[in-house]
Amino acid sequence: MLDRLASSQEDLESEELREATQASGCTRISDCDDRQVVRVTGTLRTVTLRPRAGVPALEAELFDGTAPLDVVWLGRRSIVGIEPGRKLIASGRISLSHGRRVLFNPKYELRPLGQE
Repeated sequence: MLDRLASSQEDLESEELREATQASGCTRISDCDDRQVVRVTGTLRTVTLRPRAGVPALEAELFDGTAPLDVVWLGRRSIVGIEPGRKLIASGRISLSHGRRVLFNPKYELRPLGQE
C-alpha cells in the first residue's frame, strides 16, 4: 500500500496496463522481436498524420506499460475511433525502424468505451 502512495501517476498507469496485457493473453511489447507475428494491447498515447514517401500515413503510439510501439496505417488520413487515450488490440508482424518497434497496417480491435 505504501508503495502505491509513493508511486507517480505514470507508474501506476503503467502497472495497470501491464496487468491488463497479461490478463488478455497478448504479448508484452517489450518482448516483441523483429519480424515476429504478435498480438499486442495497450493505450494509444499519440495519433498523428505523417506522410511517408508522399503517401498519407496515420501513425499512433501504442503503450502497454512495458514499451512503446508505433502503429502505422499507410494510405489513411484518419480512422474513426483511433484517438489518444483509446485502448485497442493490434496484431501483425513487427518490424524495427530506427531502433523502434513498428507495426504496419495491423488488424485491430477497438476496446469498448466505458470498459477501459
